[in-house]
Amino acid sequence: QVQLVESGGGLVQPGGSLRLSCTAYGFTLDNYAIGWFRQAPGKEREGISCISSGGLSTNYEDSLKGRFTISKDYAKNTVYLQMDSLKPEDTAVYFCAAGLGLTYFCPTTPDPKYAYWGQGTQVTVSS
Repeated sequence: QVQLVESGGGLVQPGGSLRLSCTAYGFTLDNYAIGWFRQAPGKEREGISCISSGGLSTNYEDSLKGRFTISKDYAKNTVYLQMDSLKPEDTAVYFCAAGLGLTYFCPTTPDPKYAYWGQGTQVTVSS
């Protein structure tokens, strides 16, 4: 069964950090790019970052570059999103998605190439 599972969300104070995990089950991430997205209440889903299938390239939304870092652990079949200097406006449900191929480039938009999606993990930034 093909499945993506996000974890690591929770409640954090402004200025704090969280590391989200996206683990794939039923398939290997060697051939898939992974994108991270988020959706706040009443807003459209927006892209955060992605890492290509070969890990050759990463891509970030300009507004989040410098605070968020994406990485991949092939042995654990997991992609991480390190989030630092968190702000209340980062509060959202965070999703990961997998897209086959995308070896040299991956889109940060919720592109149809991302065929598999996780259920999401809630991140709340509040004092």
